[in-house]
Amino acid sequence: MTSSSLLLFAAVALAVIATPGPTVLLALINGSRYGVRRSVPGMLGAVASDFVLVGAVALGLGALLAASEFWFSVLKWVGALYLAWLGVRMLRSKGGFELPAGEADAEPRHGRAIFMKSFLVAATNPKGYLFCSALLPQFIDPAAAQAPQYITIALVFGGLDFTVMLAYAVIGARALRLLKAGATRWLDRLCGGALLSLAGSLAFYRRASNS
Repeated sequence: MTSSSLLLFAAVALAVIATPGPTVLLALINGSRYGVRRSVPGMLGAVASDFVLVGAVALGLGALLAASEFWFSVLKWVGALYLAWLGVRMLRSKGGFELPAGEADAEPRHGRAIFMKSFLVAATNPKGYLFCSALLPQFIDPAAAQAPQYITIALVFGGLDFTVMLAYAVIGARALRLLKAGATRWLDRLCGGALLSLAGSLAFYRRASNS
């Protein structure tokens, strides 16, 4: 992989990552709910899913999903139902973004929950596997060792993803200061509706026909 092809990949990846989707929406929600520092586990969960996604593409899972209607549908519906569940929870939220006072010992569990939420949202989205299976091989030099190239791509992809989610979390945290208590319920419902919309989009998403 040449430096020019890596820069081109970074530009394409940044455009894709910055487009509002489930993981960046969760970063916005986490930033508004818990502040930037407590949102970091969610960002790390999404980055971990990036490594899983790139690794899966390197091992051929993207090609399997493109070829198998059954496994594509399984992953699609798991992801759609999980997004819908998160959206309903947000719609039913009564606002109030801070952890209860005196629950300092609960923060590690809270961090793990945020990590797993972002990880599962990204890892159960078949569109990501199909997109990367179509995109990544274009930047891989078949004449060179492929493992180092995929590792480099994963590091660039994860770094860009973390940076974009950090920006969304900062925006969410600032929105919390501006909105104060009364309007946070409105933000909850707006984000919940967006998650439900994304769940519906995923549910009706169809893989491209190979015929």
